[in-house]
Amino acid sequence: MVAAARQLRREFELIQMESEFAVEEVLTKISILRQEFVRLRRYNPIEHVNSRVKTPASTLHKAIRLGVDPTPASIREGVKDIAGVRITCSFIADTYRVLDALTAQADVRVLSVKDYIKAPKPNGYKSLHALVEIPVFLSTGPVHVPVEVQVRTIAMDFWASLEHKIHYKYEGEVPPRLVERLTAAAKASERLDEQMEGLYAEVREAREPTTDEDEEGLDDQMLMRLWNSTRDGHAMHREE
Repeated sequence: MVAAARQLRREFELIQMESEFAVEEVLTKISILRQEFVRLRRYNPIEHVNSRVKTPASTLHKAIRLGVDPTPASIREGVKDIAGVRITCSFIADTYRVLDALTAQADVRVLSVKDYIKAPKPNGYKSLHALVEIPVFLSTGPVHVPVEVQVRTIAMDFWASLEHKIHYKYEGEVPPRLVERLTAAAKASERLDEQMEGLYAEVREAREPTTDEDEEGLDDQMLMRLWNSTRDGHAMHREE
């Protein structure tokens, strides 16, 4: 009995560890994408990133709610959201842009995508949900771990956070008057996203570049001088 209990505990710890490593892999990918956007496109579509890994107790409770046998093998197959990453973006278009960039990577396998932005839930909830599989390389070999990735705007994230707190406070039995106000708030959040994206598009179109110089002070003329001097140097070296 003791040996079986220890083995069971070890297997649950292994699931926990693999999920933590998978989250780290996804966070690294997001960090690289963010730096690429900033350095090459002079724009950062990612406002902030959160992550979490369910505790073994929370995972067991989820398995019971889903009707999954509380065994490590069954949980691996039936509980896919042990590892989770949430990306908050500035605008609606950014959510699709970031998710596309992340899921286009060769080692990311997309299991499913649910677009709650185009088709919100009845309560007004909006977000992109993608279930992806990430390879984690252990000493015993690669393990493919599912990670739930949520991508939403700041307004969507604020609404979802408030909705979660209200449901937690009322243990799921939210009074009808609050449900109505939450639904109205979701519509207001949607209008805000649309207005902010429209404003940003107008500003971006109206902005005229005043110089070819970039943020590091390396303009096109300087690049041409460097290019020509390099060519001259190679020519002199060949003559010698």
